[in-house]
Amino acid sequence: MLYGLFLEVPLKDLKNSFKNVKFTSASLIINFIWTPLLGYFLGVLFLKGNIDILIGFFMLILTPCTDWYLVFTKMAKGNLNLSFSILPINLILQIVLLPIYLIIFFSTSNSMNYYELAYSILIVIVIPFILAQLTKYILKNKTKINEKITQLFSKYQTIFLAIAVFGIFNSEGRIVFNNLNSILLIFIPLILFFIINFILDFIVAKNMKFNYENYTSLTMTTLARNSPLALAIAVNSFPESQLILIGLVIGPLIELPVLYGISKLLLAIKKRY
Repeated sequence: MLYGLFLEVPLKDLKNSFKNVKFTSASLIINFIWTPLLGYFLGVLFLKGNIDILIGFFMLILTPCTDWYLVFTKMAKGNLNLSFSILPINLILQIVLLPIYLIIFFSTSNSMNYYELAYSILIVIVIPFILAQLTKYILKNKTKINEKITQLFSKYQTIFLAIAVFGIFNSEGRIVFNNLNSILLIFIPLILFFIINFILDFIVAKNMKFNYENYTSLTMTTLARNSPLALAIAVNSFPESQLILIGLVIGPLIELPVLYGISKLLLAIKKRY
């Protein structure tokens, strides 16, 4: 699943994310400084009774989306090229910073296993990433084949995610249904995260004089979360802490309808922006 995602990441366009300094700086500060603090605060406030569920929620909040946020950006008539340009740096930073933030905030947790975390990042992230880059390098002179492979994975990325989520439900369904109260607790801080960051994005965009298209791109970039990557890391990093998976499995079920609603709200705001 992540191999297909890495095939789509245009690393050669990484420099483009630095051309619009205002947008990039606002996006990175919100995603990698403000959001970890907000996520930890909301998690402790609502989930402090269960450290495993708190870690899962934090992992979900910490990872900016690298796929379906583009769909919702387009739906809300945002600046798709600008949103696409920030994708490579978002992906790289979340891979680098996720283990660091987990160590900073949860170093005293018995759930943390640094060897398993490092090993899972190697297996789940590094190897698929290297294979994807090798594939693109080998096929660099075979444009049509390269495009067909990329389009194939892009077309079925949602299906791969659905299969992964179904697999988790199938293997861990008993744990999920035995912890319905915890799922309801996750719902509250996650909705608060969307509301708080949505308001923050509007304030930042207005103060930085973003046009509507750039404001929409900022909103989707800082609201949508990367549950496939976080889920893949969690499954391999915390095999003995199954409750960590709950927030990551439930997250997309809450997030996708919310993002759809936000895209419609943004279109309504556009008339008065």
